[in-house]
Amino acid sequence: MRLSTKGRYAVMALVDLASKSKDKPIALADIATRQEISLSYLEQLFAKLRRGGVVRSVRGPGGGYMLAMPPTQLRIADVIMAVDEPIRATRCSPGSPQGCMNNKVRCITHDLWEELGNQIYLYLSSVTIEDVITGRVLGTSGLVHRQTQSERLAAQ
Repeated sequence: MRLSTKGRYAVMALVDLASKSKDKPIALADIATRQEISLSYLEQLFAKLRRGGVVRSVRGPGGGYMLAMPPTQLRIADVIMAVDEPIRATRCSPGSPQGCMNNKVRCITHDLWEELGNQIYLYLSSVTIEDVITGRVLGTSGLVHRQTQSERLAAQ
């Protein structure tokens, strides 16, 4: 999957924004400090998020950014797509009939990786910013992590 820091940082910043805003704008400098993300990088991301209708800006003293919709309606996939981050697992160009091989055919595992990309997109479309804030994203991986942590504590 080609999910770079652009998509991850956009999600981190929006989760921070949603959890701290309390219906008031939040300055990017505050998010940058809390999340340890470069302010200039956040400015670039938020320009794309604003153009994508994910956030809105408030000018003037006490200004900053707010979510353009409730966190219960903002899906992680929407955030990633707003910062131009394609969710795909193949090396082929999305939508192209040509494959990634030198002879322009698809590789032998193309369908496997394309379906993985589809499943990732479906999962990220099912998770909202609110889900991340409230910790409702842990499935069985969370159980394994909690068990391992509990086992370590019990062994001490």
